[in-house]
Amino acid sequence: MTMLTVFTIPKAFKGPIRTIQFNAIESWLRLKPPCEVLLFGNEEGTAEAASQLGARHIPEIECSEYGTPLVSSAFHLAQKLSNSDLFCYANADMILLSDFVISMSRVEEKPFLVVGRRWDVNIEDSIDFSDPSWEPKLLEHVRLNGVLHRPQGLDYFVFSRGLFEEMPPFVVGRVGWDNWMVLHARLSRVPVVDATRAITAIHQNHDYSHLPEGEVTMRRGIEAQHNLELLGGRYRALDVRDATHILTPAGIRTAGGPMRLRRRIETLPELYPNLGPLARITIAFRAVLDVILFIKSKLNRKSY
Repeated sequence: MTMLTVFTIPKAFKGPIRTIQFNAIESWLRLKPPCEVLLFGNEEGTAEAASQLGARHIPEIECSEYGTPLVSSAFHLAQKLSNSDLFCYANADMILLSDFVISMSRVEEKPFLVVGRRWDVNIEDSIDFSDPSWEPKLLEHVRLNGVLHRPQGLDYFVFSRGLFEEMPPFVVGRVGWDNWMVLHARLSRVPVVDATRAITAIHQNHDYSHLPEGEVTMRRGIEAQHNLELLGGRYRALDVRDATHILTPAGIRTAGGPMRLRRRIETLPELYPNLGPLARITIAFRAVLDVILFIKSKLNRKSY
């Protein structure tokens, strides 16, 4: 299999986030066959963590006017600085296991984008990677205590070289840019693979104390609004439900089912803007659906 490069833009290595990021990055470095790991940015402790773990540190990265790193810069530099044909951007709190590389070997069509839902779980301590059974122990912990995140959460992206050479200047750690990844792949008529059933991607729960106003900054702050403007509207916010294919331990197949059919109808105007009358019918369908959902939300509130 072609060597894989995993890259990320970590937060400052302090407090509980330090432990979380060390757990995640070391799990990447233990993938087999070995992967190249790139850490972008100059947040506190990043250079030291890269040196200690054996990752490559790339301090130079473009930032917004507020000093927040740009995802687009990391994607551009990763493909420029690495010789790999296969790349993975993962948030620095995501633990990847042996099923990750095994699953990638089953996706043969190129170009492609692989995404998947994550498992949320509390991990408060450093993982003892010297323990030969660390992975089965962690899987058991996730089985007993983990919660499968909703499909809208996107935390890792595996893609073939060249798919994301040009990206809008999205800010990291704010909403919207991850949805654009799926949108761009679909508009490029590139297969988007949902690997939820094949990959146990583990998200270590944390708060948002690293941001000025916590989670509000991520979802509704100035830079979040910047990302959403670049995305171009909520109906362009594609996610795991918009995958064209499903990857399982048994292989890959075309995605189907009622949920995905509904998503295909909802996103027709965005993915096929030249449909004309059919696009207008879809927009009318979405408007009716919005009214139904609004009425249901009001009824649910009254029932309490």
